Amino acid sequence: MEHVITSCERIKIDRCRKERAGARNGGISTGASSGQISYDRLVNTAADIGYLLIANGAEISRAEESMRRIFYAYGAEEGEVFAIPNYLSVSVNAPEGRPITAIRRISSHQVNMNRVDLANDLCRRICRTKPPFDSVNREVRRISKLPTVTLPVQIIAYALVAAAFTLFYGGTAADAAVACLCGAAIKPVCWLLEHFHVNQFFIYLSASFIAAAITLVFANSFVTLNYDRIIIGVLMNLVPGVAITSFMRDIIAGDMIAGVLRFTESLLVAAAIAIGAGIALTSMRMLLGV
Repeated sequence: MEHVITSCERIKIDRCRKERAGARNGGISTGASSGQISYDRLVNTAADIGYLLIANGAEISRAEESMRRIFYAYGAEEGEVFAIPNYLSVSVNAPEGRPITAIRRISSHQVNMNRVDLANDLCRRICRTKPPFDSVNREVRRISKLPTVTLPVQIIAYALVAAAFTLFYGGTAADAAVACLCGAAIKPVCWLLEHFHVNQFFIYLSASFIAAAITLVFANSFVTLNYDRIIIGVLMNLVPGVAITSFMRDIIAGDMIAGVLRFTESLLVAAAIAIGAGIALTSMRMLLGV
């Protein structure tokens, strides 16, 4: 009898040691079949998914909700998430009270709804099936490396958008043709400046200046052109429509800081577009008398 009690005590002692070791390593107990899941990997995986969402144009509220649902799926119900357009902080308290935090600096943004859709689908699958972190991280890397639309296709899109908006605002077929050329000209400029990591304010300023300057050069040669409608049509390519929609959705969702930051970003972009076009109009009138 004494031998049986001693063996049971040893089994209990070994089990307690394993549980403490798992806690020291930052583990979440998810049942006998799944064993221990690392808190550190959970926090970093959630941060990577949140970064993927925000960097590709998702709303702040969507990214925060997705990360919280990931925590709930793996049993960490006390996870905290704070995000603004350029900063992301994710934190979870381990069982022994040790906080585990991951921070991401979001230095660049783009609008890629395909990646946002795939990241949302990944979050739903995580909540349903709770896959291993290795497979989740592989999927995150795959989504982040998906190719974007090629530069020639983007140039064609810019040209067609410029021509369409010029016609929409009452321009003629000749105006649309000039707008098509201007739209095709500004995309390579934006791509080149982005390649050298130029500030977004100066990218929009340069693009709007070039669009207005080319339009005024054509207007000086062909007086029948409506250069004002051409300029407006071309500059519609640069209007931050997604940013404006996102800041409104963030404010409605209660994320006031993120909404105000996106609103300020939209105002700066609008100011850059206006300044670039204004410089072109003033300089071309002085040089060409347009």
